[in-house]
Amino acid sequence: MADCEDKVMQILLDIIYTLVMRGDLTLARVLRTKVIEKFQIRKAALNIVPILLPSVAINTKVNTLFDFKSDTIAEQMTLVDSELFTKIEVSEVLIWAREQKEEMIPNLNKFTEHFNKVSYWARTRVLELEEARDREKMLLKCIKVMKQLRKLNNFNSYLAILSALDSSPVRRLEWPKTVTETLKDCCALIDSSSSFRTYRQALAETQPPCIPYIGLILQDLTFVHIGNNDLLPDGNVNMAKRGQIFNIVDQMRKFRNSHYPFKRNEQILTFFDDFDSFINEESIWQISEAIKPRGGGLAKK
Repeated sequence: MADCEDKVMQILLDIIYTLVMRGDLTLARVLRTKVIEKFQIRKAALNIVPILLPSVAINTKVNTLFDFKSDTIAEQMTLVDSELFTKIEVSEVLIWAREQKEEMIPNLNKFTEHFNKVSYWARTRVLELEEARDREKMLLKCIKVMKQLRKLNNFNSYLAILSALDSSPVRRLEWPKTVTETLKDCCALIDSSSSFRTYRQALAETQPPCIPYIGLILQDLTFVHIGNNDLLPDGNVNMAKRGQIFNIVDQMRKFRNSHYPFKRNEQILTFFDDFDSFINEESIWQISEAIKPRGGGLAKK
């Protein structure tokens, strides 16, 4: 280590930065101390002018959603979605509609699991805050991210966050009328009346790149499979059923082959931490009811 190159030192500093971003502050301090120690040995050996190391570990502030611009957050969420979406094989959605054998649809499972994680993650970011004004601020931040996701044609994460903000533990709390009206407008996109007509029209008018809502694709394929026989009464293949299936998967394939031109932002991706930081359903309800007890108003602080 006494004669390590600048590239190695930079790698170590990047590791320290990553540890700080993930909240591993103790380990970051220990590693930084060792790096400085080795750097001093190197400096003494080479007899060079001292170089100041970036003190990334001194700043122990943990990033929040407010530390990043909404459009940048949306771009990075879209990159994550896109990487998972493009790995789904068309055969997986067909298998899911007919048999739902999880061992045969690994990429589809990862994508649907990601949707659920993003939803729980967003609910957690809102309800983990103690002050009502902070919760409102976070909810509005999530709405801003949603609007950016809509601009990027990322319907999947848009609906994942919307399902969080419109979930019962969040919706039952008292929000300003402007907030509830905004959420109502956002929900119009996925209105289930008339077979999701608004969403289907929006999707039909969308040009790639786009990440569609996978839930509706699976629902449509299931309905086509259940509601139509494979064979006609005369024994011939039901080509109308095959045509419906083709139209569904062809649209998915069109979007699956497109890509977004964004560059990875490791700082934000590290903050996401694969969206694993969330509170489970039972605890979410406990927090919601602690804020607003059943049958009563908001709890007093």
